[in-house]
Amino acid sequence: MLKKIYNCVIIGSGPAGYSAAIYAARADMNPILFSGFQPGGQLTTTSIVDNYLGFPEGVNGIDLMNDCKKQAERFNTQIINESVNQVILTDKKGGIHKIFFEEKKYIQSKGLIIATGSRPKFLGINKEKKFIGLGISFCATCDGFFHKDKNVAVIGGGDTALEEANYLAKICKKVYLIVRKDYFKASKILQYHISKKNNINILFCSHVTEIIGDNFLEGIRIFNHKNETSRILFINGLFIAIGHIPNTEIFKNELDLDKRGYILVKEGRTITSKPGVFAAGDVQDPDYRQAITSAGTGCMAALDLEKYLSLCV
Repeated sequence: MLKKIYNCVIIGSGPAGYSAAIYAARADMNPILFSGFQPGGQLTTTSIVDNYLGFPEGVNGIDLMNDCKKQAERFNTQIINESVNQVILTDKKGGIHKIFFEEKKYIQSKGLIIATGSRPKFLGINKEKKFIGLGISFCATCDGFFHKDKNVAVIGGGDTALEEANYLAKICKKVYLIVRKDYFKASKILQYHISKKNNINILFCSHVTEIIGDNFLEGIRIFNHKNETSRILFINGLFIAIGHIPNTEIFKNELDLDKRGYILVKEGRTITSKPGVFAAGDVQDPDYRQAITSAGTGCMAALDLEKYLSLCV
């Protein structure tokens, strides 16, 4: 145990975590940041980030997150390259939270900012993870531009999948929408919009059995389990939209979560169900999931924590 009681501990090192660290450090909260199992977050699996403000030529995802880390360190954020495995959160205003890491080590803090993000659900087939950033993506608004006027495919039948397909249909030549079931789970209004797009080809009762390509995505083999036929689609981009999983396992018995596992926050704020605990980024955002919105809520969390600490004096 580190006996010192800190003002600010941040769990997570994506845009939300580093943004929170920069604001907290500049407010003299002397933050400690745990980088977690994936330092830099999901952006480190993206080759080029083309829609982050301030980079007219785009920026490599790893380079962007390395710069965010350097900026946080410039203001003396203490970064611990460990994952947090348990938290004990107090219900008392001005109380002390315990954050555990390694085996039985823990630190104590009056304030905690959770920025652990989420992770996409995978299909579980060969080459899927290998080709992330090389044709496979989980975000059409992030990567769709790279496939302008080309053929792509979207996997999924829910709201997210249809939103992705609808977006891609505006910029891509053809969009294959691959749905495992024989119906959509998405809302009626989204289904209506999809039905009005002439360049969306819907393939019900189908799933991907093989990803084709050596060094990058060249196509996919799909199997129709209704008529038991197989075919190859030659595509440049594959967008997997079967859902995300928020990284909230260690908070299940400590914070209020929604039915999907996302941390519940006060509307328009980052305040959670426990005093002195704030959530930023994808871990509390099932809708937008963008680097820039994550960075924005990281800023908000630091400001919310600063105000909370001032009221606890």
